[in-house]
Amino acid sequence: MRLTKHAHACIDVEHEGRRIVIDPGAFTPNARDLLANADAVLVTHSHMDHLDPDAVADAMRARIGLVLYGPEDVVASLREEFGERVRAVKPGDVLEVAGLSVSVYGGLHAEVLPSIPRAVNVGFLLGGRVFHPGDSLDPPDVEVETLLVPVSGPWIKLAEAAQFVSAVKPLRAVAIHEVILSPIGLALAAHVLGNGSSPSVPVEFLEPGTEL
Repeated sequence: MRLTKHAHACIDVEHEGRRIVIDPGAFTPNARDLLANADAVLVTHSHMDHLDPDAVADAMRARIGLVLYGPEDVVASLREEFGERVRAVKPGDVLEVAGLSVSVYGGLHAEVLPSIPRAVNVGFLLGGRVFHPGDSLDPPDVEVETLLVPVSGPWIKLAEAAQFVSAVKPLRAVAIHEVILSPIGLALAAHVLGNGSSPSVPVEFLEPGTEL
């Protein structure tokens, strides 16, 4: 299994000649290019920075074998056109996606404000090794080799990201959900989370296009 980090929360997974794209949202400039070569799409939740519905729909029209997996509210708007090619998932599901075992975790998006309803959010454990939490800091109840760690957003602070890493205890931690940070903010986050003094495992900050 080969993973490549792209801008924000988007991850490209290659496994045995097939490709899965996770969270191709509006903050990922090359999302359409990634979708053009994808066999499956995993979406953690419906927010636009994780799902560009127009890009996904265009890719599914152009690529007849492309299948999307996500929470019910994600797939509902696509079901009329694409039918069984969009498949709802929920926590506890174990799937085979493009030949790769995927376990579904989570339940709800982290709270932004008490007045804002929490969206449905799922996390994906890929091949029993790599965990993408979407916009949640609920730790999975399994050992994780590589943890993708959200580091910015209206729902998170750096101390919480550090606590998430410490709770999961992965062998490796890689930052995602970073594009709203200014260059100074990104450097600060990398300093706080990357020096090993806060989380139990230093968080790596990788450039988009870097292979994990």
